[in-house]
Amino acid sequence: MIKMQVIGRLGKDCVVNTVNGKNVMNFTLAHSEKFKDSQGNTQEKTIWVDCAYWSDRTALAQYLTKGTQVFVEGQPEARSFQRNDGTPGSSLSLRVREVQLLGSKNDSTGGTSAYQAPAANTNAGVVSAPVETTEQVDDLPF
Repeated sequence: MIKMQVIGRLGKDCVVNTVNGKNVMNFTLAHSEKFKDSQGNTQEKTIWVDCAYWSDRTALAQYLTKGTQVFVEGQPEARSFQRNDGTPGSSLSLRVREVQLLGSKNDSTGGTSAYQAPAANTNAGVVSAPVETTEQVDDLPF
């Protein structure tokens, strides 16, 4: 098995389709890297990855909007094809197994966390201040 992990931004909003009775979320992810060429000039290279996430968790689609930064993991598939003008082309697609939302360009948090799954318990994650007691505590554990 080959596994690929990508962090990037969505190029457009996610589209939810139903194929043979199963839900699939399709989105395109752009992964950009900056590097210096042989003359010392900063260059940027962007790789586009077509993603297909077969899942019944389609509620996630509303958060997969253009510009959102995500981490995806899954099985890659490279395809070769011939363009209309006769030149060869290739594309990279990913059958997604896991998606994690990292943030969006609009976040005031700097893109560290835009989505938090709703908790079943409304007090989940809430830490209360320590309660001061007036009772004496024994040093003995029994």
